[in-house]
Amino acid sequence: MPVVELHPLVEQAERMAKEFEYGPEDVKKGVKEFLRLMDVGLQNDGEDMTMIPTYVTSVPNGTEKGVYLAVDLGGTNFRVCSVTLNGDTTFKLTQSKVAIPKELMVAKDAHSLFSFLAKQVETFVKEHHGDHFAERPDHRLQLGFTFSFPVDQKAVNRGYLIRWTKGFDIADAVGKDVCELLQTEIDALGLPVTVAALVNDTVGTLMARSYTSPGKTGTLLGAIFGTGTNGAYVEKLDKLTKMTKPGADAGEYDESTGEMVVNTEWGSFDNAMKVLPDTPYDREVDTTSVNPGIQMFEKRVSGMFLGEILRCAMVSLHDEDYGLFRGADVESDAQLHTPWTVDTSVLSFIEADDTDDLSKTKEVLEKQLGVPGATTDEARAVKILSHAIGKRSARLSAVPIAAIVIATGKLQPSATALPMEKLSLVDQGIAAVKAAFSGTPPAAGVPKASTVHGDKDAVTSSDEMDVIDIGVDGSVVEFYPGFEKYVREALSEVEEFGAAGVKRIRMGVAKDGSGVGAALIALVAAKAAGVEVS
Repeated sequence: MPVVELHPLVEQAERMAKEFEYGPEDVKKGVKEFLRLMDVGLQNDGEDMTMIPTYVTSVPNGTEKGVYLAVDLGGTNFRVCSVTLNGDTTFKLTQSKVAIPKELMVAKDAHSLFSFLAKQVETFVKEHHGDHFAERPDHRLQLGFTFSFPVDQKAVNRGYLIRWTKGFDIADAVGKDVCELLQTEIDALGLPVTVAALVNDTVGTLMARSYTSPGKTGTLLGAIFGTGTNGAYVEKLDKLTKMTKPGADAGEYDESTGEMVVNTEWGSFDNAMKVLPDTPYDREVDTTSVNPGIQMFEKRVSGMFLGEILRCAMVSLHDEDYGLFRGADVESDAQLHTPWTVDTSVLSFIEADDTDDLSKTKEVLEKQLGVPGATTDEARAVKILSHAIGKRSARLSAVPIAAIVIATGKLQPSATALPMEKLSLVDQGIAAVKAAFSGTPPAAGVPKASTVHGDKDAVTSSDEMDVIDIGVDGSVVEFYPGFEKYVREALSEVEEFGAAGVKRIRMGVAKDGSGVGAALIALVAAKAAGVEVS
């Protein structure tokens, strides 16, 4: 076959793409370092990967019933919703949203903002749940409060504001318990509502997935791969030693389950840059970000940064002798030349382009980067770079997933969960006796768990104990073509997993952690407090 000569521009793009390669040995080193930093964070306060105890000590299993409220203060809007759990992994969601008046974002006292929030709860409850209280006048609705600002959490329903972000600046609220601030205003209105839990949206993702996932296996991990990235997982209490150290300032929590959900804050994994990959484009993104030197894992994985990494790489190729877009009429203020203007959806559109002349990529370049008339070779060079950046993001995302599955021992099934041919003769006999009494045949092989986009019929009940369930959310994992495939490829390269271990991973999208998840945390918290929640 004749050798096809590549355009010099395409050849240079392929050389640049190699800088983004994250190979099997890199994955293994990343997992090893993540495991180390997990332990450090579980044992000590003040670490980069903070491993925050959430005081949530159990997860739902899909059989829960009842009506619960959730509110979400995460920016310029305030959302109120109610979730009716049907007890069969399904639910009904009702919600309303209102903009926060700008003057309340910088009010002189906390009362002004929190009384406004309480009035929105009152309006919502009267509109949607008036008949509920007519039938049960003494019943109090349990509420989960998603509060997306830095807090020092001391109990499932107690957290002290550390500082405001996102344009809020109410000095009077700093250092105060935000749950108490909201409860005080709710009580002033005479509402039968209890603020039962303070919620992190990543923990909410875990809870929402655990309720809606098929089968009886509880969800191990809730992970967000969207604008940002973070994960929360179920950990054994005896590994959270920083809560029981002499002088530890831990609040009260239910110890009966022996477990607690931990918010890893893995966006700050390896801020020291011991094992994370690094390119000139990563360094430029970090330098021009609002928080140089921190969230180094997030800056290589999440949607907020992938578009800017691609833009920096394209500008480099534009400025070199190869002259990317040199013949195009690109305005000086086009997105190509404007930092932080390239949305990560650009990478998804380009990755999905399978046209021979890359016409869809050319359209994206014109409409979203201000580059008209790109040639096919220029589009091909951009696609090569975009693919390399997206694939690296997915392979990096496998690192925390692998480490958490390994650390929690989920890859070590019980003897009877193994295929018969892999058991010892004694264990084969035990399994056969148990099967005779239960009527369930011994496992014939490792089940293949299902994927993000379809898992309701993934496993049978006899396979269920082998499934490791993971809830995911975010635009990157949901919409970037092939993201889960690349995650699974990287997982298979980790010695503890292999192909068999990867088959046991079941991923499913868990939407609305700040709504449905918050309501479920309110349920769990109320149960732990001995409150009637039916």
